[in-house]
Amino acid sequence: MNKKDMNNKENHTKEMHNKEIHAKKMASKGAKKALMILGHPDLESSLANKTIVHELSNISNLEIRHLAKLYPDFNIDVESEQAALLASDIIILQYPFYWYNVTPILKQWIDKVLSYGFAYGGGGDKLKGKQLYLSFTTGGPAEAYKKGGYNNFTFEELSRPLEQTANLCQMHYKGVISSSSMISFSPEDEKKQEIISKAKAQASKIKAIVG
Repeated sequence: MNKKDMNNKENHTKEMHNKEIHAKKMASKGAKKALMILGHPDLESSLANKTIVHELSNISNLEIRHLAKLYPDFNIDVESEQAALLASDIIILQYPFYWYNVTPILKQWIDKVLSYGFAYGGGGDKLKGKQLYLSFTTGGPAEAYKKGGYNNFTFEELSRPLEQTANLCQMHYKGVISSSSMISFSPEDEKKQEIISKAKAQASKIKAIVG
């Protein structure tokens, strides 16, 4: 490692340490900082997710990081994302439910950002005590997600890998916030208004959590 790389590493370590101290000070004052990791790959095409984000856009203690906009090439800035996590008490993953899972850009974020030594493993306790919520939308109806239903399993059961991710990172897993039947193949205003109404209701639940 050359001198420049050593200096960069030292500066990053100091920055992470300062972020951690700041986060602890904020917590001691009772202030809760929330972070939404937005994993929709094409937000403008999604009436549901776009409405949710719009409803939350003016909350002063909530930062929304739009991954597809920040990293269209999937080249995640790990240091910046980890710094954002350190500064937050509440983390919300917002995404459309793709094949019973998160979207590719959000999976890339998880793989890169929740790294050994930061989120888990030796010295990896930086997310300890933080709250994790999953907030997603589905195109199919809610009744399809149950034993004997079209998709056989509940949202909670299908989200177990993320629940265990939270456990491994010593976070407090707070469960699922979701809305279903959030897609329309018809231009009818009535269906669009139904989607908007449910999206606003989902946003209201998030507002109540953020405070």
